[in-house]
Amino acid sequence: MTFLMDTIKGMLIGIANIIPGVSGGTMAVSLGIYDKLIGAVSGLLKNPRKSIAVLLPLVLGCGIGIVGFTYAVEYLLSHHTFVTCMAFVGLILGGIPVLFASLKKELAKKSAGIGLSGILAFALLFALAAFLPMMNAGDEVLKTFSVTPGTMLSLFFVGVIASATMVVPGVSGSLVMMILGYYYGVINTIKSFLDALKAFDLGGLAHGFALLMPFGIGVLLGIFLIAKLITFLFEKFGVQTYCAIFGLIAASPFAVFYNTGALGSLSGGGQVILGVILALLCGTVTWKMGG
Repeated sequence: MTFLMDTIKGMLIGIANIIPGVSGGTMAVSLGIYDKLIGAVSGLLKNPRKSIAVLLPLVLGCGIGIVGFTYAVEYLLSHHTFVTCMAFVGLILGGIPVLFASLKKELAKKSAGIGLSGILAFALLFALAAFLPMMNAGDEVLKTFSVTPGTMLSLFFVGVIASATMVVPGVSGSLVMMILGYYYGVINTIKSFLDALKAFDLGGLAHGFALLMPFGIGVLLGIFLIAKLITFLFEKFGVQTYCAIFGLIAASPFAVFYNTGALGSLSGGGQVILGVILALLCGTVTWKMGG
């Protein structure tokens, strides 16, 4: 029964990780398994049998959640781009109160203000998050990846960065991928790989595997290695780290709309109204989940 429940919780974490703005770490906290998950990851080398027993149902469920929700996200971004992006923005901004509460606790613990270093951290991440999307063509994110050494290396590093942020409550790895301009491409690659698997298309399987393998290796390395660095940053430079995250979030709506070309797909006032309603609803969901 525990295995089944952990598998279901893993599915919810997987779905959360694939939606920009929703933190898999926050979902794990909400489900009451964050400490168990981080403990299993940290103790994998010291006590592999116990850690694997904990991680197996969670990883299995996470994979099922990602695979099952990939089709939904791909369809929504392709056919209802603006409304879907508004929902994403609501999910992103809804996490601000939770992060703000964490920042207040950090400030109280340090008995200090944000200071110049916090302001600089915010400005740096804001500028970076706003600049990176402009390095991609407006609709580049909607295209499929080609199997080239450069693409494979890029996917490896994107996997490292995204997975490292996935384990931090309040930070969305999918949002980071969207800012970098790789989110839709990864989603489309997963979908194409699954389509090839169903059709037993060997060429499609080889193409998808060549792209997803470096990304997957990067994800694993990010979880086990760089996540420790992020933990260190929160312990030693908590205020500056939170300010940097706020800078990332403040610039993220621009990244979401720019990377998907959502404004170009806007066709009427009805979409705007529906988008605003969905943004408010999704923001409330994230806020309640984080609280």
